[in-house]
Amino acid sequence: MNDDATRLIEAARAAAHHAHAPYSRFAVGAALLMKDGTLVTGANVENASYGLSLCAETVAIATASAQGRLAEVVAVGVIGGAMDADGRPTGTGPVSPCGRCRQVLNEAAQMGGVDLPVHCGAAEGDAIASYRLSELLPHAFGPADLGIGPAR
Repeated sequence: MNDDATRLIEAARAAAHHAHAPYSRFAVGAALLMKDGTLVTGANVENASYGLSLCAETVAIATASAQGRLAEVVAVGVIGGAMDADGRPTGTGPVSPCGRCRQVLNEAAQMGGVDLPVHCGAAEGDAIASYRLSELLPHAFGPADLGIGPAR
């Protein structure tokens, strides 16, 4: 595992401890690596009105955007797992972003002109699967299709 992937997965694991997931009991953490080397994290936030829930990746992307840094994302790490009795995520299989999050990540990727590396880790253990966002979301629709941001 490369240094960026390790750092992102560790930060995503730490973020997952702040998940608000009382309904699914599935905690997810995400971390974004920015151009300057800093990290922006997020955790899933569920809502009693299920459709209003937010995924960890979406929270992290919204945070980066609120900081005026949407186009500075250069890599992503995500982990997830069923919560134990103490609310900690568990499990040894890598978790990848859902389809909605892939689309949200694509917005940042296209704005920054980069095919984001996406490192999918497990809540526990060393298992990591690494992809390019274009592998996870081929033929994506985004800002370039609307004439905004760098062309693909």
